[in-house]
Amino acid sequence: MSTPAGPAGVGSARLPGHDGCMPWSSVFMLAAAAAYAGFQWTVHLVVYPQFALVPPEAFAEYERRHQQRISYVVGPLFTVLIVGAGWQLAERPAGTAWALVAALLVATVLGVTAFVAVPLHRRLSAGWDAAAHGALLRADLVRTVAAAALLGTAVLIVLLGPR
Repeated sequence: MSTPAGPAGVGSARLPGHDGCMPWSSVFMLAAAAAYAGFQWTVHLVVYPQFALVPPEAFAEYERRHQQRISYVVGPLFTVLIVGAGWQLAERPAGTAWALVAALLVATVLGVTAFVAVPLHRRLSAGWDAAAHGALLRADLVRTVAAAALLGTAVLIVLLGPR
């Protein structure tokens, strides 16, 4: 990827297969969506299933440490998702309807996290609760599907970009 010289190249990038310039917002959103999808699939397939393997007497401390440590990853990822979605909506790249879909998927992830996953984590921080863990796995599946859909949408936005 190279940036063309001159004023026309400000805020855009040349991508293989594109005659025009791809808005940086689309490139940024694709990178953010890919990073978040990788994180989310790791949590869904590796991290949360292992919760059930922690001895019940150690679980409250384990959960407390999980919440503390994961925030160092989740905070920046959510920030770049919000920035990417906002930037795309402000810039209105080709396929603006898809930029709206991407923003709605980001909102879904944030909403499920804030209103479902965080309360379940608080419940789990009191100690092992199989029902809360099961609910967390189901809520996480929603986030994982939304992350995959977001990545697909970001790819589509890039593919629909200037030609």
